[in-house]
Amino acid sequence: MQKLQDYWTERSSQQKAVLVAAFLATFMAIAGFAWMANRPSMSLLYGGLDSAQAGEVVAGIERAGVAYEVRGDSIWVDAASRDKLRMDLAAQGLPAAGGAGYELLDGMSGFGTTSQMFDAAYWRAKEGELARTILALPNVKTARVHLAIETGRGYRRDGQGSASVTIATNGQAISREQAAALKFLISSGVPGMAPEAVTVIDTRNGIVAAGEDEAGADRAAEMKRNVERILEPHVGIGNAIVELNLDVVTETELLTEQRFDPDSRALISQVTEETTDQSNSTGTGAVTAASNLPDGDAAGGDRSEANRQETRQQANYEVTRTTREVSRQPGSTRRLTVAVLVNGVAAENAQGETQMVPRPQAELDVLRELVASAVGYDETRGDQITVKSLPFTGLGEGGTAAAPGWMDRLELNGLARIGLIGLFALALVFLVLRPILKGRAPRPALDDSRPPAEAPALTGTVLPAAEVIAEPVAPIVPPRAPEQLALPPGDPVARLRNMMKERHDESVKILTGWIDNKENAL
Repeated sequence: MQKLQDYWTERSSQQKAVLVAAFLATFMAIAGFAWMANRPSMSLLYGGLDSAQAGEVVAGIERAGVAYEVRGDSIWVDAASRDKLRMDLAAQGLPAAGGAGYELLDGMSGFGTTSQMFDAAYWRAKEGELARTILALPNVKTARVHLAIETGRGYRRDGQGSASVTIATNGQAISREQAAALKFLISSGVPGMAPEAVTVIDTRNGIVAAGEDEAGADRAAEMKRNVERILEPHVGIGNAIVELNLDVVTETELLTEQRFDPDSRALISQVTEETTDQSNSTGTGAVTAASNLPDGDAAGGDRSEANRQETRQQANYEVTRTTREVSRQPGSTRRLTVAVLVNGVAAENAQGETQMVPRPQAELDVLRELVASAVGYDETRGDQITVKSLPFTGLGEGGTAAAPGWMDRLELNGLARIGLIGLFALALVFLVLRPILKGRAPRPALDDSRPPAEAPALTGTVLPAAEVIAEPVAPIVPPRAPEQLALPPGDPVARLRNMMKERHDESVKILTGWIDNKENAL
């Protein structure tokens, strides 16, 4: 303690101020480092919650007594207790997944509940249950289901109703396969509802098409991939841009056609009818009484005979009739248009500079034939294919925004800890390691060029301080050390100081001998 006090009293005011500032800075750095080390590490509990859900979750966290922070629409808690807290909140039904479900019916009693009230509560519970099921999808953040069901009672059984579901995603869009699955999910949960009566709406992309439009979109995507796969081996990856528009038939059409050919006939039946008629007649002059007698003269007279024969034939023919029935189902191609943009090629201009120029027309014609074969080009259908070559624009001087690195994902607490650790390491290097390494540095060699005879040995006589400073050229030899010492050239005072620093132990012995001789002389 006495040494510290002596050291403090020997310092000047400027040195004392530096020491105090260094002590305070070190103390603050150590205190800040300890505070940051003891501070709990925050981890994300829930993100993207609406105000109502976030308020319920915060109330549950406060009841649990866990430290938390609210950053925008995200809630951060202590990383050590995050998992347990998430399970506790899930046991409490937090955050609430969708609206209320069938638990709405638990609070309804038979007294004072009309049929209309029960129906409204039932369909509301049905909407909540369907919304909870939809929230099980990994890319769905919020979901809301609306059912439009006729509430009329009686003998009507033809009411099917309709439904719509509104979905907000966490960045990944709803695919057509998911939209079709949601349609069947909702239609299966509502009796008598057809999947076509359900509309799926994405809050970012609008109505998600499914059903008939799905086949056309899949075909267009497959044809686009085929064209890109043909072009990339020749022009290179990223040097061809393909846009394809496929117009498909979405309606069902039934055509019935009948044709009659009068020049072509077929005998289907024939009827032949023959008729024969024969008659004889004999006549005299006047009719008298004698004419009635059998043997009378008047019995004989004129006689006539008549024969008639008739043949009738009837034939039935059928005119040739052709009946054709054509049924056109959705999905057939109505028209196809393809646009292909190909990057240019590098060539040297008149000044010898390399620049991108369009590809030759002969090469573009070959590429067009390949594209036409890949997509099934049909000129009679009105299809159109356009293949052009233009140099692509290079990346600008500013470039593009770089992807977020690991520094962007670090929280403020982590960055502060890294900074404090770096400062502490630097302070350790400069305040501890550097003096130790400097003390171990090799000592400079002393100048022993003078012969030892020129150095008079000390016999214990105490010299005044002025004489020691005035004639420092004479080497100081300790009385107990036989070797001769030589002072380095230069300023006498500086040489004496350097020598005392380098030969600290020997200097102490010399001074001690001087003090002893002085006491003996007194």
